[in-house]
Amino acid sequence: MMFGPLIEEDGVNFSLWAPYCSRASLKLGQEIIPMDRDEMGYFRVKAEAKPGDKYKFVTDRGEIPDPASRFQPDGVHGYSQLVSPLFPWEDQEWKGLRKEDLIIYEIHVGTFTSEGTFEGVTHRLDYLSDLGITALEIMPVAQFPGKRGWGYDGVYLYAVQNSYGGPSGLKKLVNEAHKRNLGVILDVVYNHVGPEGNYMNAIGPYFSTKYKTPWGLTFNYDDYGSDEVRRFVLENLEYWMTEFHIDGFRLDAVHAIIDNSPKHILEEIADVVHRHGKLVIAESDLNDPRIVNPKERCGYGIDAQWVDDFHHSIHAYLTGERQGYYSDYGSLEDVVKAFRDVFVYDGRYSRFRGKTHGRPVDLDGCSFVVYIQNHDQVGNRGKGERLSTLLDRESLKMAAALYLLSPYIPMIFMGEEYGETTPFYYFSDFSDPELIKGVRDGRKRENGQEMDPQYEGTFSSSKLTWRIEDEILTLYKQLIKIRKEYLNCKRNTIIHRDDGWLIVRKDKVVIIYVFKPTTISANIDGKLLLSSPNSFPKELRGEINANKGFGIYII
Repeated sequence: MMFGPLIEEDGVNFSLWAPYCSRASLKLGQEIIPMDRDEMGYFRVKAEAKPGDKYKFVTDRGEIPDPASRFQPDGVHGYSQLVSPLFPWEDQEWKGLRKEDLIIYEIHVGTFTSEGTFEGVTHRLDYLSDLGITALEIMPVAQFPGKRGWGYDGVYLYAVQNSYGGPSGLKKLVNEAHKRNLGVILDVVYNHVGPEGNYMNAIGPYFSTKYKTPWGLTFNYDDYGSDEVRRFVLENLEYWMTEFHIDGFRLDAVHAIIDNSPKHILEEIADVVHRHGKLVIAESDLNDPRIVNPKERCGYGIDAQWVDDFHHSIHAYLTGERQGYYSDYGSLEDVVKAFRDVFVYDGRYSRFRGKTHGRPVDLDGCSFVVYIQNHDQVGNRGKGERLSTLLDRESLKMAAALYLLSPYIPMIFMGEEYGETTPFYYFSDFSDPELIKGVRDGRKRENGQEMDPQYEGTFSSSKLTWRIEDEILTLYKQLIKIRKEYLNCKRNTIIHRDDGWLIVRKDKVVIIYVFKPTTISANIDGKLLLSSPNSFPKELRGEINANKGFGIYII
């Protein structure tokens, strides 16, 4: 690899890409060692050092940590530390992930357990395995400012967050997950870098001068010096896969990645990940199938993408909310279209956007990830409310059945499966006063969040309580079991819709969803597998008076 330190038996090769600098030295302990510069702007030197040693680079642009640091034990402004790549892996029997088998569980390490560490997550792996999930998706762990945050303001792509347990903690977690046949998907941010602790802008063309994001500087993927920037990102993927045995990636907000190169960076990312037999999932609000179309159809070849339309249609219909982007949704027909066509807006005019949005899809359901909650949809609400506090019990159960038994890849947000009611807020731990003020004002203005993001209590009140409602947890286990036994990602769904109810048939499974008490007329030759509430007849023939809930039949 071109970026970061390489530990060898006779010393350590240090490198720094800093083409804006005319000179640079390695500061190793109290020793200052000059580095040689090549024509590409790389500075290199080999020095006697060992894992545990701390270092910085001294340049004519100032003293900086290593942009490709493997560990920042003292935070984003402190010294970088050498870390041994050696680890006693025990996952040789792990076969890897297939997207057809994915049932994803999204967590935030800091709030998933009281410990707020990788070790704390490890203690819950048996629970997750028993739940029936196949992959743990971890919100970003690249070093971010302070001890608490969502992770999307990370500034060291290669360094594992110190407050979570650092590199060794993440390796132990992945190792233990694999021993339980659980894959690990890592959320990575390649659309921008956070502002605090970001020293890269001073030393090279790491960031674009043409494009901007709402969250910070965006990487330079297509301008002067972009070859090395692309290498910086692509090597980062290699690093996670080879050194940490990561099974897949969730790419944050790819709609904010602008690249006019002949080969888009997303296509290159897919190529690198697929060479290792791993998976890559993109978050995008473009409703553009090009992201997941295969390359022979002029796509980027990403394995799957998030579908907000599915979430929005179910949320708006069941809660009645119509503010913001929910103003484009709200009818039962939107829910039906999300089932049939993936995107509700697939070339339709969007009132909220004021323009036509999206394109039609002709791919199978395994190319799309759906959810009824995630960190964005909960945490970007002003009060951080979960769906369990917005819906009555039967509506909550129906929402779960709608997406867990859909033809798409389901993703559970931590705690949802047992009815967690504690909020999930946006929180941060910046040290720059101007940045703190901007975050406070911005969250209040844009999201109506009254809880101070910087207040430690905002973070601690977002932690899961683990007060488990057995009824909800049992239902999730049953639904996951039904999905694994009877369903797949083929979009061969037949839907009959009437006023306030749906009949969804897929292969041998027929599900009746009743959204308000009504009379249903249907003939189903099969047996009742699951009913919530316990009011659906064992055999359905003719008319029945049905209460709100759902029944699942096997034919």
